[in-house]
Amino acid sequence: MNKKVLIVDDDPRNIFALKLTLKARHYTTETAATGQEAIDILKKDSDITIVLMDMMMPDMDGYQAMKIIRETPAIKDKIIIAVTAQAMAQDREKCLEAGADDYITKPINVDQLLIAIEKKS
Repeated sequence: MNKKVLIVDDDPRNIFALKLTLKARHYTTETAATGQEAIDILKKDSDITIVLMDMMMPDMDGYQAMKIIRETPAIKDKIIIAVTAQAMAQDREKCLEAGADDYITKPINVDQLLIAIEKKS
C-alpha cells in the first residue's frame, strides 16, 4: 500500500518540490499551507499516515500544530516529521519534545527524508 503524506508548509515552492519528490517515489500527497488547515485535513482524511510539518509558519507554527495534533485523540498517533530551516543543536530536542517523531533540516536532503519516512512508517 502506498503511504499518504501530508505536506504542511507556507511556502508553495517547498510544497511543489516535496510533492514532486514524493510522487516520483509513488507516495500520495495532500498539502496544507497552515497548521490549522493541516489539523482540519487530518481530522477528515484517515488515510494520511505521515505529516511533514514545517516549523516556521505564520499564525500557528509547527510547534503549536503538533501540540494540538498530539492532544486530539482521533489524530494523535500520526507520524510527524518536523522540517525546519533552523538547524541549531537545541532545535531537534525542541521539535521532539513538541511531538515530532523525527526531524530533518532544510534544505531537505531527499535521501535523509526518505529514510525518515521509511523508518517511521
